Amino acid sequence: MTNLVLLKPQNKGENEERLTHVLERAIGRIPHEVISTADEFERADLKGKRLIFAVSLGASGINIEHYEILKKIRLDANCFDGSVGGAIVDGGSEFHTKGAARELVLSANMSGCTFVGKSLVEGTGTLKNFNTIAKNLSSDNLGAYAASAESLVKRVAEFEQTANSEQRILMIHAGKSESSNTIMLWDMVKKHLGNAKVSEVSLLEGEIKDCKGCPYTMCRHFGEQQSCFYGGVITERVYPEILACDALVVVSPNYNDAAPAYITAMINRLTSLSIVNQLEGKRLYAVVVSGYSGGDLVAMQLIGALNMNKPFILPPKFAFFETANDAGEIKKIPGIEKVAEGFARGFVCSN
Repeated sequence: MTNLVLLKPQNKGENEERLTHVLERAIGRIPHEVISTADEFERADLKGKRLIFAVSLGASGINIEHYEILKKIRLDANCFDGSVGGAIVDGGSEFHTKGAARELVLSANMSGCTFVGKSLVEGTGTLKNFNTIAKNLSSDNLGAYAASAESLVKRVAEFEQTANSEQRILMIHAGKSESSNTIMLWDMVKKHLGNAKVSEVSLLEGEIKDCKGCPYTMCRHFGEQQSCFYGGVITERVYPEILACDALVVVSPNYNDAAPAYITAMINRLTSLSIVNQLEGKRLYAVVVSGYSGGDLVAMQLIGALNMNKPFILPPKFAFFETANDAGEIKKIPGIEKVAEGFARGFVCSN
């Protein structure tokens, strides 16, 4: 039985010629199993596999069979235990590809699938999103699309997570410890991390400026000095801690269905660091507390920014979600300490 599985939900009535071409180059003659319907998915054993999710959306952004499979993924919290994946999403317009991908990756991850860094290859309707890559490869945009998919398949097939008995964990937050339910929840997790070396950085320690979109040459120039034009706590504390850590934990409340502005600015400012430094191999975790609902939207924001656009690995069940509003309410949730301990065990198992 082959270890590589292509999950390519059929999309009746849509032209899938471009995605087929890309997959033929990406997978080539590598032996693999193909799953194209929800019934086939239900019969398959997908634990411990190497998975390529390839979804054709068409112009509408909707693939009915894909949603049938997604439904089954969400109803089985362990269907991908031990598996490693990447996603290729092909669309007929300039919209929907990234949104569909983030939704898929979060669902599969919460069902046990690890995702490699830069886990998404997306083809928008015009393929304009490959303009820069095509130029760098001296190729046309379709060729750049196929080459990117080929690289993703190779990284999924060859993925190995190195063990580290004394892992270094960096927690970043932008909350007030005395009143933040999110930090209280992190504290419950932290006390179960054993021998891990934990560093914590508060983004409230100094003024933070958001990325202003400097020219690439300028961004690279500062990146070579492990710095950024705008300086501050980002370059003084965050950059060196990111370079030193094995795992990054973003501890984030849900503000209007998004991470707080300081955390978003920090993520944007990581560009200069990632241009010249190898961030591959570092894992991403999240602790997210919502006052009402929408924690999954914050998680998808982090997936898009740090796992799809940046090379952070997404370990299985990377995010810990809870709902709490009034200060200290998180401590009153029945069994919360036990759940926090279980989440902490995931750090050890993901080495």
